[in-house]
Amino acid sequence: MRPFYRLRSARVALRWKIAALAAATACLVAVAVGVLVHLWTARDIRARAGMQAFNTVYAAMDTYRRTGTLIDGAHLDPDELPAELRRLADGRRHTAYDGHVENNLGPSVWGAQRVGGPDSPVLAVRINMSSELHDLRRLDMTMAVASLIALAAATPPAVYGAGLLGRRLQQVSETAGRICAGDLDARTGPTDGRDEVADIAATVDHMADSLSRRLRTERQFTADVAHELRTPVGGLLAAADLLPPGETEDLLRARVRDLRGLVEDLLEISRLDAGAEQPVRARVPLGAVVTEAVTRTGFDTEVAVVEAPGTQPAPTVETDPRRLERIVGNLVTNAHRHGDTPVRVTVQGPTVVVRDHGPGFPADLLLEGPRRFHTGARERGSGHGLGLTIALGQARLLGAELRLGNAPDGGAVATLRLPD
Repeated sequence: MRPFYRLRSARVALRWKIAALAAATACLVAVAVGVLVHLWTARDIRARAGMQAFNTVYAAMDTYRRTGTLIDGAHLDPDELPAELRRLADGRRHTAYDGHVENNLGPSVWGAQRVGGPDSPVLAVRINMSSELHDLRRLDMTMAVASLIALAAATPPAVYGAGLLGRRLQQVSETAGRICAGDLDARTGPTDGRDEVADIAATVDHMADSLSRRLRTERQFTADVAHELRTPVGGLLAAADLLPPGETEDLLRARVRDLRGLVEDLLEISRLDAGAEQPVRARVPLGAVVTEAVTRTGFDTEVAVVEAPGTQPAPTVETDPRRLERIVGNLVTNAHRHGDTPVRVTVQGPTVVVRDHGPGFPADLLLEGPRRFHTGARERGSGHGLGLTIALGQARLLGAELRLGNAPDGGAVATLRLPD
């Protein structure tokens, strides 16, 4: 059987996905904060430089008008003055941003005012922002380093927290996988925390409880019906024996025997479901038991006992011979009824292989396993009867492995491997 889930790989993938999401979120937050701080600081630097230029022009103009001299940093119609300040038409103070970088001077803010009328020169001062922008770059670098340190410190807790969540989800997944594999007693139980994962675990456990109750009810109903039918069917068979010989008597006797076989199969399945069956083990020759089981089916079947190199001529196994005969008989009967001849049974070591040359097992059977009360005959719908269900149940009881498959060149292949 193929595994239903790849639990560990899924858990590891989830852990790293959550950790990566947390790291990406932290990076986005750090980038957003860094951009906002950079823009706010750059705007503040420019505003302070503009205010300084405005005030310096005021002081320079006052000194120029009183003494006719220029203070340090003040110039009349300097060559670098931005064009918008050269065209001043009033006597008010103005500022302008200059982003040019010349003579190792970074961006600047100019402050300017005409000393007189429209044709008078323009007194201007230049406030360079190189040192402030250098501090801004240092601030950006500091924030980047701090963000990386914070990211490195936050990633391990995120991975650890994601691992805790992944382990809790793994418990739920394992429980669901065991339920799908047939273990209806599997339960997750209480999990740490009161969150969505705990709700999922409780829901899975509740689902398993409900499913287990329904299956127990159905199994009990099947067992009760089979038990109640056993007596009247036995009476019918005894009554059929009293009929005078003839075609009607033979037909009725055959149908009653079929009905009795169905009732016996239902009882056997009910005992297997209830765990009431216990194998009686003995050391027996596997080839002889298989040959006897095939002979009892009444079908023309080839039996081959292959001696592997280095083994005994008649290998023996420790098993329940009656249940082993039941498994082999059901497999051979199923091969003849729903497959095609020739049917060949091969015994090699502890392995028994039953192969026919029919259309092979249906795809849904190989995927989902045998379903009860279905047969491969077209007149009775798709699927199979109770034979494979009983064979699988008896194989599990013996600790054996029964695999169903199809041969590459056509035909169904049932492989029974007994414990060594």
